Amino acid sequence: MTATPRSLTLTVYAPALVGDDGRPLAIVHGFERALPGLRLAWTLSEKGRFIALTHRDEWVAADRTDGGFPFLCNDDESRPVTLTGWENPSGLAVGSPPRFEVHATLPLDAAGIAAATDVLDALGEGARAVWGHASPNGHGQIVAQQFRRPGDEPHAPPHGLPSLKLPRYNPAPEIPHYLGWLNYWSAAAARAIGFPDPARDADLLSRARRTATGGWVVQLTDAPLDLDNLAHLDALKLAYERFPEIGGRTTP
Repeated sequence: MTATPRSLTLTVYAPALVGDDGRPLAIVHGFERALPGLRLAWTLSEKGRFIALTHRDEWVAADRTDGGFPFLCNDDESRPVTLTGWENPSGLAVGSPPRFEVHATLPLDAAGIAAATDVLDALGEGARAVWGHASPNGHGQIVAQQFRRPGDEPHAPPHGLPSLKLPRYNPAPEIPHYLGWLNYWSAAAARAIGFPDPARDADLLSRARRTATGGWVVQLTDAPLDLDNLAHLDALKLAYERFPEIGGRTTP
């Protein structure tokens, strides 16, 4: 089961798991609470067949494959929901330690869109993430073209979006690498980029939610980002202009 063009991809970035870390189970349970009726009680075989997990919680707590937790899913092929996590040896900034990444997908339909803020909040809080995002599948391809690699002269990202530093050149782990439709910013990330400024962020605050740990989930547009929609593209550009720290374009 993989993300389809009609899916939302959610990713949060957090410090690596250590020892008997309870975050994987907190993430799974938080995800299920955020999407009533969801049960991530299956995984997939190598042939793509559903395998029921009789002792799901024990398996998640014990299995640290790739420094994360195993692939989980529901059993509805018409509305697939997936969740997994792994350790990335690359840190969130120059010289920082490995990071823990959590990846999920939701259907890009009315129910999935309605639940997306709750789910991203749950993932970020459960992982104790630094930052994260939720965006329509395919947004990552645009972001990949925004990253400027050494020797890229000139560098012209698509849609007139700004160039971003590669994550390994990011000046501080609290600074998000890029923007998505929904953005999870921990309290540290919000401080690093200067959010919120009541005088400048009234529009963003009208679509923002405070998290239990003092961070934020910030929504850029009413509907999921569609960069063929000029209003959505303008909103994304304005957000990059408002937060020049994002993508390592300035040093706070």
